[in-house]
Amino acid sequence: MPPVKPMLAKAATKLPVADDLYYEPKWDGFRCVVFRDGDEVELGSRNERPLTRYFPEVVEAVKAQLPERCVVDGEIVVPAGDRLHFEALLQRIHPADSRVKLLAEQTPASFVAFDLLALGDDSLLETPFAERRARMENALAGVQAPVYVTAITRDAETAQRWFETFEGAGLDGVVAKAADLPYGSDQRLMTKIKHVRTADCVVAGFRWHKSGPIVGSLLLGLYNDAGDLQHIGVAASFPMTRRAELVEELAPYRAEALDGHPWQDWANAQVAQGDDAANGTERRMPGAVSRWNAKKDLSWVPLRPELVVEIKYDQLEGRRLRHTGQFLRWRPDREPLSCTYDQLEVPVRYDLAEVLAG
Repeated sequence: MPPVKPMLAKAATKLPVADDLYYEPKWDGFRCVVFRDGDEVELGSRNERPLTRYFPEVVEAVKAQLPERCVVDGEIVVPAGDRLHFEALLQRIHPADSRVKLLAEQTPASFVAFDLLALGDDSLLETPFAERRARMENALAGVQAPVYVTAITRDAETAQRWFETFEGAGLDGVVAKAADLPYGSDQRLMTKIKHVRTADCVVAGFRWHKSGPIVGSLLLGLYNDAGDLQHIGVAASFPMTRRAELVEELAPYRAEALDGHPWQDWANAQVAQGDDAANGTERRMPGAVSRWNAKKDLSWVPLRPELVVEIKYDQLEGRRLRHTGQFLRWRPDREPLSCTYDQLEVPVRYDLAEVLAG
């Protein structure tokens, strides 16, 4: 019965190799544990908040294609052309029912299954992964789009090729699972291998931490071809002592920072309106309300854009960081204007249909 926290993965920098390992593509979407009991369907998320109301088309696909009584672990994704579109997936989390219905038609989601937790009266949590996978393939043998069973291989060379090429279709790495692995809810028993890259970015502001007057995150920017400083995301994950130190380090750059600041017009920005909102590509600016947590304070403190920081990141979503960047070091040897998009590695495109075909 829901809720069930999904099994998690620990990070690795290299693909593990062993005779008892299975490898799968790592999908870039919303982790989802699907519960079906006849006409009752619930889409559970990693944080145990139901996704059911946001993806009515997935609910209908589950009713039409999954076994009558089952629990299936997988990922909700939004395909767009030859790649996954995570930004469009984010837009699907909307409070208005009318908007949910419209987006379900405009940017329909798919469900990619990769583990079977229960079937009929049988709980499979203690069943070895190799057997769970075999039973899932049998139970979901006839599924069609928008429901898929993820590709899988036991060949490390194939998995390495997936790691190098599937990113061009919007995926973000490879997951390795042992053949005898039970399903450990909320335990890091799998291994994930993701892309890791570095970039030099301009620090143009920061946000306060929720616990007090210490730095929560640094607002990062890169210059585009027109010479405009574009907000690309944030760097965070600092130890608490480091957050306090950053307050003093950033203090000299706060003086008169908003005068002539490239993000001056965003000081009280809200979610973009007009054409961007109409076509489902709303842009998030500093200060905008978070759709995931409306109570989260996203107000920001401007800094003169004179500091350069080297960050570690995994991938881009359009022109922004897909996930929070990790602070590595200050780069006093770099000029802010030299921090452009040219330094970022762009993966070679790969047809998503080939990945979904397994």
